[in-house]
Amino acid sequence: MTGFFQMQHFVYILHSKMLSRYYTGKTSLEPHERLKLHLTSYYGKTKFTAKTDDWELVLSIRCISPSQAERIEKHIKSMKSSTYIQNLIKYPEMRERITTKFME
Repeated sequence: MTGFFQMQHFVYILHSKMLSRYYTGKTSLEPHERLKLHLTSYYGKTKFTAKTDDWELVLSIRCISPSQAERIEKHIKSMKSSTYIQNLIKYPEMRERITTKFME
């Protein structure tokens, strides 16, 4: 389609060594661009990611729609497990399964 632009959507996971914590979010920006915004406290100085400036992008999952990104983000957060996140990072087949599971 000429002139048609489809926005990309991502679920991304950041890690802070200082906090020893993960942060999971969703975005229509490139994940590296979103990381830059977190590192500059663009979202405010009281937000969770403003607690430190050593966040690094450890995973991004490309999604086909904002609703798929939202469902995947909620799923990851509902697991409340850094082990689950570490396994998502380590095993591509896990990422494939959740993107398939949350297809529209």
